[in-house]
Amino acid sequence: MSAQRVVILGTGGTIAGTGDDPGRVWSYRAAQLSVEQLVTAVPALSAVPLETMQVAQVDSKDMSWAVWRALGHALAAQLSRADVAGVVVTHGTDTLEETAWLLNALHDGCKPVVLTAAMRPATAPDADGPRNLLDAVHAVQALSARQAGGVFVVMQSVAWSAQHVRKAHSHALDAFDGGGVLPVGRADSQGVWDWSLQDVSTCAGLGWQWLDMAPPRVEIVTSHVDADGWAVDALVAHSQVSAQRPLRGLIVASTGHGTIHEGMTAALVRAASAGILVWRSSKVARGGVMSREGDRWVGVPGLTASQARVAMILHLLGACVTE
Repeated sequence: MSAQRVVILGTGGTIAGTGDDPGRVWSYRAAQLSVEQLVTAVPALSAVPLETMQVAQVDSKDMSWAVWRALGHALAAQLSRADVAGVVVTHGTDTLEETAWLLNALHDGCKPVVLTAAMRPATAPDADGPRNLLDAVHAVQALSARQAGGVFVVMQSVAWSAQHVRKAHSHALDAFDGGGVLPVGRADSQGVWDWSLQDVSTCAGLGWQWLDMAPPRVEIVTSHVDADGWAVDALVAHSQVSAQRPLRGLIVASTGHGTIHEGMTAALVRAASAGILVWRSSKVARGGVMSREGDRWVGVPGLTASQARVAMILHLLGACVTE
């Protein structure tokens, strides 16, 4: 059976958002339209063999492990079908980088999975969702024709590797970048994709089964001026008296290349002595933290603090995650 069908899985987000006043595009409610309605709003998609499935309907700021589990189950089922070329996932932009990194870690990479989103709601006069959705579907078709797989994020006619993508601007239409890594593809005005920009990245292939496990609690703390470690001590103290999901790990959004205020460092030493795993990320937009000889804690290169948190959860579950 020829794999030509594209499945679109909806999870909500601004791309499915609506507002009462088209002139006030910032005033809207996310996750109001179904994925089927999103497809209907793009006439050019009528020429593509499509299926839609509503996995969730959430503002992505409220993304959860439960939604990720449902998404993983849907992806596993759809990608296993012989007639499916690949899958598009509609998502919100706020936590898109976390979902993309997670899917890249779990997917075997044999077929393309493309996440897309929007910075403006569907009711905006210049809504970007329809073009992003069309580009994402065309990206799946183009990658399938090349017999290429992987996980990607498509926004503003640019494809980013899910390994490196992050939200880099709070409201611009081209809100995403690769943290210093170039995009892997770009579409022209006719929707034709050029994939010669970078090698198409490979997935870790850890498997969807990790989503069926209960995630350990991992929190993010930030180093800054006068960071005396109070937040770290409070988290550890609360965890020691709480029977529900005790704290297992901390990601430090550090200053610079992994530097941490001396007050917070002392608290992190106490946390580590209590059995809490500590990794370092960075508040800096690009570069991440490379581990160096003599470092007290692992540095996580190339990941935002939010992505590093997802990586640590998988690590604590027992998945083989490269830090």
